[in-house]
Amino acid sequence: MGAFKAYDIRGIYNKDFNKHDVYRIGFFLPQLLKSTKVLVGRDIRESSDEIFEALAHGITDAGADVYDLGLSTTPMVYWATANFGFDASVQITASHNPREYNGMKVSRTLAMPVGYDTGLGELEKLVRNTPVEPVIRRGTIHPFPVHSDYVDFIRGFMSDFSKLKIAIDCSNGMAAMLVKEFFGNAPAYIYDEMDGTFPNHEPNPLEEENVEDLKKLVVREKCDLGIIFDGDADRVMFVDEKGRFVRPDLMIALLGHYFKNKGRLGSVVMDIRSSKGVESYLNKLGFQCYLWRVGRAYATPKLRELDATFGGELAGHYYMKDFYYSDSAFLAVMLMLDVIATHHEQGMPFSQLIENINAGWANSGEVNFRIEQKAKAMEALRDHFNAIESPQVFLDFDGFRLEYASWWFNVRPSNTEPYLRFLAEATSHEILDQKLREVKEVLSRFQENE
Repeated sequence: MGAFKAYDIRGIYNKDFNKHDVYRIGFFLPQLLKSTKVLVGRDIRESSDEIFEALAHGITDAGADVYDLGLSTTPMVYWATANFGFDASVQITASHNPREYNGMKVSRTLAMPVGYDTGLGELEKLVRNTPVEPVIRRGTIHPFPVHSDYVDFIRGFMSDFSKLKIAIDCSNGMAAMLVKEFFGNAPAYIYDEMDGTFPNHEPNPLEEENVEDLKKLVVREKCDLGIIFDGDADRVMFVDEKGRFVRPDLMIALLGHYFKNKGRLGSVVMDIRSSKGVESYLNKLGFQCYLWRVGRAYATPKLRELDATFGGELAGHYYMKDFYYSDSAFLAVMLMLDVIATHHEQGMPFSQLIENINAGWANSGEVNFRIEQKAKAMEALRDHFNAIESPQVFLDFDGFRLEYASWWFNVRPSNTEPYLRFLAEATSHEILDQKLREVKEVLSRFQENE
């Protein structure tokens, strides 16, 4: 079984893991999290019902009870875990991956994530090596619907954005279950029916090819913005009124306006790939920014540690103290629409608001280099540029982030594939292009040796 990852359990169902593995995961989960009650939700994927049955069988054979949310978004599981005091929960989902994938996102008390370093590694050992001995007094399954309570919670953050014309792509994922309860029939919708085969495009809005239909819809319908959700509705991304994809880290800065207007200045946690423009913009608003590792397994504990007001990632996750330091696409949308609508009424379109945040920086976007010798290649990049200029900042988590006078870069290894993921930003396109040429030259030596 190769489904245990850094942040969750995930892979191609019936290849990387199967229902027998899921049963064992369910059996040992109550022991791992020291809980006799496990909250379980699931997405619309074709294999999710079978996985639920196997997981519930394992949990109840261990003597624990299953509280069944039924179909749910991933943030709904986080919210219910903390709001109703569960010490263990699982969302059955593969998030943004293609239809053949599935998996499980595990949380503990207060919806704190369980990553490989904080429990999944131990769970994998139990699943692989420990015999299963079902208890005599099995647990039971209890329906536990929270749909209406969750909708009421999100509605508590809604403001008047009725003057905005909005286009929405639900990616045939879980956002479609809730979206019209918040927005009604006013937006221009596409792919707003739940379908676990994802017939129109993969539910990953970070790949711009999956956003093309939304871009066209925004332009055709003359919308003020477009919104696109991923498969389990924990991530959200945006398109401006000109049909241009908005880089998700820029939306972290936009959120700053909401919290400043509420008088809630404080700390912001951003992932290590975030733009210097975002940090500068938030600093001017009065926030203190912290760069940290990629992924909810790291972001949520850091936000809680700092008692941060909010945070975000380049991948389109947005974390809020108001949401138990976890991520919710719908909550993020409500706060962002408040800001966008306010500026729209003042005559500033969404595109201008984003250009103000992005001013002064040229960004490469994340570039993948296929390299087996990832550690050596990263060290070669570091040594090459440090020989030219001493870095002003050096961060050594999630690979390296080195900041120089007129540019910076982050290079980090993929956890699961032979790739280096590289991102750079500079004060001009000329400097950025020059540095990218140098990067490719240094890394080509490792690619030629493959």
